[in-house]
Amino acid sequence: MEELDEVAELAERFNELMGQLDAPMAVVTTVSGDERAGCLVGFHSQCGMEPPGYAIWLSKANHTYQVGALAEVFAVHFLGTADRPTAELFGTETGDRVDKFERCSWTPGPEGVPLLDACPNRVVGRRRAFLDAGTDHACVVLDPIDIGAAHLDGWLGLAAVTDLEAGHDPAERQHAG
Repeated sequence: MEELDEVAELAERFNELMGQLDAPMAVVTTVSGDERAGCLVGFHSQCGMEPPGYAIWLSKANHTYQVGALAEVFAVHFLGTADRPTAELFGTETGDRVDKFERCSWTPGPEGVPLLDACPNRVVGRRRAFLDAGTDHACVVLDPIDIGAAHLDGWLGLAAVTDLEAGHDPAERQHAG
Protein backbone atom coordinates (compact mmCIF):
# COMPACT_ATOMS: atom_id res chain seq x y z
CA MET A 1 0.00 0.00 0.00
CA GLU A 2 2.85 2.35 0.83
CA GLU A 3 4.36 1.82 -2.64
CA LEU A 4 1.05 2.83 -4.29
CA ASP A 5 0.95 6.00 -2.18
CA GLU A 6 4.49 6.85 -3.29
CA VAL A 7 3.58 6.33 -6.96
CA ALA A 8 0.47 8.50 -6.59
CA GLU A 9 2.48 11.24 -4.84
CA LEU A 10 5.16 11.13 -7.54
CA ALA A 11 2.51 11.40 -10.28
CA GLU A 12 0.89 14.35 -8.50
CA ARG A 13 4.23 16.19 -8.15
CA PHE A 14 5.10 15.42 -11.79
CA ASN A 15 1.75 16.78 -13.03
CA GLU A 16 2.15 19.89 -10.87
CA LEU A 17 5.60 20.57 -12.35
CA MET A 18 4.47 19.95 -15.93
CA GLY A 19 1.46 22.24 -15.41
CA GLN A 20 3.80 25.12 -14.61
CA LEU A 21 5.56 24.88 -18.00
CA ASP A 22 2.66 26.54 -19.88
CA ALA A 23 3.17 24.39 -22.97
CA PRO A 24 1.87 25.83 -26.25
CA MET A 25 -1.43 24.34 -27.36
CA ALA A 26 -2.18 22.90 -30.79
CA VAL A 27 -5.08 21.32 -32.62
CA VAL A 28 -4.32 18.08 -34.45
CA THR A 29 -6.54 17.11 -37.38
CA THR A 30 -6.52 13.97 -39.47
CA VAL A 31 -8.61 11.90 -41.84
CA SER A 32 -9.02 8.21 -42.55
CA GLY A 33 -11.32 7.27 -45.40
CA ASP A 34 -14.33 9.58 -45.09
CA GLU A 35 -13.89 10.16 -41.36
CA ARG A 36 -12.34 13.41 -40.14
CA ALA A 37 -11.15 14.02 -36.59
CA GLY A 38 -9.45 16.71 -34.56
CA CYS A 39 -8.56 17.46 -30.95
CA LEU A 40 -6.74 19.94 -28.75
CA VAL A 41 -3.30 18.69 -27.67
CA GLY A 42 -0.69 19.92 -25.27
CA PHE A 43 1.78 17.08 -25.84
CA HIS A 44 3.72 17.79 -29.03
CA SER A 45 7.30 18.60 -29.97
CA GLN A 46 9.91 18.77 -32.69
CA CYS A 47 11.70 15.43 -32.58
CA GLY A 48 14.32 15.65 -35.29
CA MET A 49 16.32 18.04 -37.47
CA GLU A 50 18.02 15.69 -39.96
CA PRO A 51 15.57 14.52 -41.17
CA PRO A 52 13.03 16.89 -39.65
CA GLY A 53 10.36 15.29 -37.50
CA TYR A 54 7.47 16.30 -35.28
CA ALA A 55 5.80 14.18 -32.59
CA ILE A 56 2.26 14.40 -31.27
CA TRP A 57 0.66 12.43 -28.46
CA LEU A 58 -3.03 11.54 -28.75
CA SER A 59 -5.24 10.62 -25.82
CA LYS A 60 -6.56 7.08 -26.24
CA ALA A 61 -9.97 8.29 -25.03
CA ASN A 62 -10.35 10.65 -28.00
CA HIS A 63 -12.11 10.01 -31.27
CA THR A 64 -8.98 11.48 -32.94
CA TYR A 65 -6.92 8.60 -31.56
CA GLN A 66 -9.34 6.08 -33.09
CA VAL A 67 -9.26 7.77 -36.50
CA GLY A 68 -5.54 8.53 -36.21
CA ALA A 69 -4.65 4.89 -35.62
CA LEU A 70 -5.61 4.31 -39.27
CA ALA A 71 -4.57 7.69 -40.70
CA GLU A 72 -1.45 8.49 -42.69
CA VAL A 73 -1.49 12.32 -42.69
CA PHE A 74 -1.94 14.70 -39.76
CA ALA A 75 -1.97 18.49 -39.45
CA VAL A 76 -0.67 20.16 -36.29
CA HIS A 77 -2.17 23.67 -36.00
CA PHE A 78 -0.33 25.95 -33.57
CA LEU A 79 -2.67 28.27 -31.69
CA GLY A 80 -2.21 31.98 -31.06
CA THR A 81 -3.82 33.91 -28.23
CA ALA A 82 -6.72 34.85 -30.54
CA ASP A 83 -7.46 31.15 -31.23
CA ARG A 84 -9.14 30.35 -27.91
CA PRO A 85 -12.51 29.68 -29.66
CA THR A 86 -10.77 27.02 -31.76
CA ALA A 87 -9.22 25.55 -28.60
CA GLU A 88 -12.67 25.46 -26.99
CA LEU A 89 -14.27 23.72 -29.98
CA PHE A 90 -11.58 21.06 -30.34
CA GLY A 91 -10.94 20.70 -26.60
CA THR A 92 -14.45 20.55 -25.13
CA GLU A 93 -16.45 18.75 -27.82
CA THR A 94 -15.91 15.11 -28.72
CA GLY A 95 -15.95 13.74 -32.24
CA ASP A 96 -17.87 10.76 -30.85
CA ARG A 97 -20.95 13.00 -30.74
CA VAL A 98 -20.23 16.18 -32.74
CA ASP A 99 -18.84 16.97 -36.21
CA LYS A 100 -16.47 19.75 -35.17
CA PHE A 101 -15.72 20.55 -38.80
CA GLU A 102 -19.33 21.67 -39.36
CA ARG A 103 -18.63 24.34 -36.73
CA CYS A 104 -15.49 25.87 -38.24
CA SER A 105 -14.01 26.90 -41.57
CA TRP A 106 -11.51 24.47 -43.06
CA THR A 107 -9.94 23.45 -46.35
CA PRO A 108 -8.87 19.98 -47.48
CA GLY A 109 -5.08 19.70 -47.44
CA PRO A 110 -2.71 16.95 -48.57
CA GLU A 111 -4.60 13.65 -48.89
CA GLY A 112 -7.75 15.36 -47.55
CA VAL A 113 -6.45 16.25 -44.08
CA PRO A 114 -8.54 19.15 -42.71
CA LEU A 115 -6.60 22.42 -42.53
CA LEU A 116 -8.19 24.94 -40.16
CA ASP A 117 -8.52 28.24 -42.04
CA ALA A 118 -8.19 30.27 -38.81
CA CYS A 119 -4.84 28.62 -37.94
CA PRO A 120 -2.23 29.22 -40.66
CA ASN A 121 0.73 28.18 -38.44
CA ARG A 122 0.93 24.45 -38.95
CA VAL A 123 2.96 21.39 -39.79
CA VAL A 124 1.36 18.80 -42.03
CA GLY A 125 3.09 15.47 -41.81
CA ARG A 126 2.97 11.88 -42.95
CA ARG A 127 3.09 9.25 -40.22
CA ARG A 128 6.57 7.79 -39.82
CA ALA A 129 5.92 5.88 -36.60
CA PHE A 130 3.13 5.09 -34.16
CA LEU A 131 4.19 4.23 -30.60
CA ASP A 132 1.98 2.94 -27.82
CA ALA A 133 4.18 2.78 -24.72
CA GLY A 134 1.34 1.68 -22.44
CA THR A 135 0.30 5.10 -21.10
CA ASP A 136 -2.96 6.96 -21.66
CA HIS A 137 -1.53 8.61 -24.82
CA ALA A 138 0.04 7.21 -27.99
CA CYS A 139 2.80 8.97 -29.92
CA VAL A 140 2.68 9.64 -33.66
CA VAL A 141 5.93 10.75 -35.29
CA LEU A 142 5.48 12.79 -38.47
CA ASP A 143 7.66 13.55 -41.48
CA PRO A 144 6.73 17.12 -42.52
CA ILE A 145 5.25 17.39 -46.03
CA ASP A 146 3.84 20.94 -45.83
CA ILE A 147 4.45 23.95 -43.57
CA GLY A 148 2.33 27.04 -42.95
CA ALA A 149 3.79 30.03 -41.14
CA ALA A 150 2.38 33.44 -40.28
CA HIS A 151 3.28 36.00 -37.64
CA LEU A 152 1.51 35.70 -34.28
CA ASP A 153 1.54 38.20 -31.45
CA GLY A 154 1.60 35.40 -28.90
CA TRP A 155 1.01 31.69 -28.48
CA LEU A 156 -1.95 30.17 -26.65
CA GLY A 157 -0.47 28.29 -23.71
CA LEU A 158 -1.79 25.69 -21.31
CA ALA A 159 -2.48 28.30 -18.63
CA ALA A 160 -5.03 29.96 -20.94
CA VAL A 161 -7.11 26.78 -21.35
CA THR A 162 -6.99 25.07 -17.97
CA ASP A 163 -10.60 26.10 -17.34
CA LEU A 164 -11.88 24.12 -20.34
CA GLU A 165 -13.77 20.91 -19.58
CA ALA A 166 -12.49 18.10 -21.78
CA GLY A 167 -14.92 16.25 -24.04
CA HIS A 168 -13.88 13.02 -22.26
CA ASP A 169 -13.40 12.58 -18.52
CA PRO A 170 -9.73 11.98 -17.53
CA ALA A 171 -10.72 8.59 -16.06
CA GLU A 172 -11.71 7.44 -19.56
CA ARG A 173 -8.07 7.79 -20.67
CA GLN A 174 -6.98 5.28 -18.02
CA HIS A 175 -9.18 2.56 -19.48
CA ALA A 176 -9.03 3.36 -23.21
CA GLY A 177 -7.02 1.47 -25.77
